[in-house]
Parts: sequence; structure tokens; C-alpha cells
Amino acid sequence: MSDTGSVKQLDTKSLTAWMSANVNGFTGPLTVEKFPGGQSNPTYQVQTPKTNYVLRRKPPGKLIPGAHAVEREFRIMSALESQGVPVPHCFALCEDESVLGTPFFIMEKVEGRIFWDPKLPEVPEEQRANCYESMGDVIAALHNVDYVKAGLEDYGKPGNYFERQISRWTKQYRQDEKAGRLSSLDKLCEWLPKNIPDDGDASTLVHGDYRCDNLIFHPVESRVIAVLDWELSTLGHPLADFTFHLMAYRTPTGLPSGMGSVDPVSIRLPSEAEYIAQYCRNTKRESIENIDFYIAFNMWRLAAIIHGIKGRMIRGNASSDAASGVVSHLDTLADCAWEQAQKAGAV
Repeated sequence: MSDTGSVKQLDTKSLTAWMSANVNGFTGPLTVEKFPGGQSNPTYQVQTPKTNYVLRRKPPGKLIPGAHAVEREFRIMSALESQGVPVPHCFALCEDESVLGTPFFIMEKVEGRIFWDPKLPEVPEEQRANCYESMGDVIAALHNVDYVKAGLEDYGKPGNYFERQISRWTKQYRQDEKAGRLSSLDKLCEWLPKNIPDDGDASTLVHGDYRCDNLIFHPVESRVIAVLDWELSTLGHPLADFTFHLMAYRTPTGLPSGMGSVDPVSIRLPSEAEYIAQYCRNTKRESIENIDFYIAFNMWRLAAIIHGIKGRMIRGNASSDAASGVVSHLDTLADCAWEQAQKAGAV
């Protein structure tokens, strides 16, 4: 069964029965509509006369082992709800594949604004810096969570984050033969593990895909009210997580989630240096060394993820009709990642 985005693939009768038994306060009837976008775990709005919900499921078809773990998303959001990190309330997790064909969970639908362009063109100029301040505060709050007290001490392996991530994504990249090979990614697979900075062995909770379009902002206020898409979260290095978010400052024109050649200060956003300084203040860090390595790592990792989307698209089980648009940027992103590595000394 391939996921073409048709809601006919969801058995609404089976879903109604399951939600009636497992979601407090649920009252049918329900209707289901798939959200556009999203390349990994298909996401749907579930509407009822009283309440709107969001259903997030594992995609059907043959998947890379360990990927698309909706169970982990449910667990971390449930834990973070009491930790000062804004997340949607999660109602219930279904691991019984007989209900909808793959595991899924139900969470609240948070009403607010999602901005796809980090330049925030929809936001009045005088409010843009406040939006960035809120984004920076939230990712710092996540990194400041005591994950042991939050019950997430086994959510990942503390330490050696870069080694493990580089090994994981190199393996997935090389395993997906249908998606082909890129010279820049091949070179980075060799260069990155040999050039990991010696910056201590910090471990915190990390989101793994923290960017403006994975956040919901208040309908009228300049603040984040929910962080979405926790599939890549784990215990990891906070600087890897923060610099993935920071990557928007260096992503070239034409690529998604980037500022291109626009000077952020000219559109009333903080400069890269100012944004780094805010994060350092919030996390009691004096500075961040080796920015170029971290950006190269994150661009390479994102390119490896998109490479996986390309493979799923070829196999016919990409979760969004927009997959081809994302994949079209793969070569440019891979080359940009190698350029960042060259800034860090790669030859």
C-alpha cells in the first residue's frame, strides 16, 4: 500500500472505534483530511463536532529500520508538556497495526500561525525580532531540560553524538542505492568523522529538525506556542541542534527554509552573531567555536534526509506529493554543505 495522500486509506470506522475507547472526551462522528507537505510521517486533521485533533502515523510500505518512529514522538511530547517546552497535548498512542495499518498517535490541534519562510514576510517588521527571540528562547529551554528528571534518561545514548549521527546517516545514505550517489555527500562522509571538534561531551534533549515551519506561533502574538515534528529527537549535542536551526542564515537562495542572500538586519531580524549571543546567554555558554563544522554537518545531514526522501519517492511511498520539489534541491544543498566544510578547512 503506497501513501498517495488520499484519506481513503484511513479506515474512519476503525479509527472512530479506537478513539472512542482511547481518547478521553472524544465524540464522533469524525472526518479526516491529510495536511499538505511533510515528507516523513503522514499527518492528518481529524475533525469532530466538538474538537479537532491531529493524527500522525508511520508511513506504509518498506521502511529503513528505526526510521519514522511515531512512538518516540509521542513519548517525548508527553514528557515535555510539564517541562516548560511548548508542545501539543498528546492523547493516545496506537501501536496496533490492525487499526489503520501502521502505528499512529492522536494529539491536540494547536491553533496558530506557521511560517514557512524564515524571513517572516507575513509578520510586520517591528514584530520579527520578537519572533526570533521566542524561537531562540524555546530551543534553549529544550536544551536546559533535565532529561533524567523528565523520565527520558534512556531516550538516547549520551555522549559521542556526532560520531553516532555521522555513522547513522552515512549508513542510511549508502544503503539507499536507488537514490544514487553525490560527490559532495561522499566527500563529507569521509571528512566529517575525522574532523569532529573537541568541544566537550555535552548531552541534552535535541529536537533534530528545529526550524520555523515546525513551530506554531500564537495567532496574534510574537511567541511560539507549540513545537511539532519530533521524529528526529534524541539525546544529543545541543550545538548540533542549535546550529541546524541557525543554518537558515547560510542556506542559499532557492533552497527551502533559508534566507538566501538577504541581509537579515535589513528586514529587522537579528544578525547571525546576535542570534548566537542570545542562545549563549540562555544556556550560560560563553561562545560557540567551530560554527563552520557544525553548519557543514547539519547541511550534510539534511541532504542525507532528503536523499532518503528521494529513495522513498522512487519506491513509491513518499508521504507527500511535494516530495519531488524537495528532492530537486538535493544537489545544491549537498554542494553547499561541502562549501561550509571547506570554510572549516576541508580540501
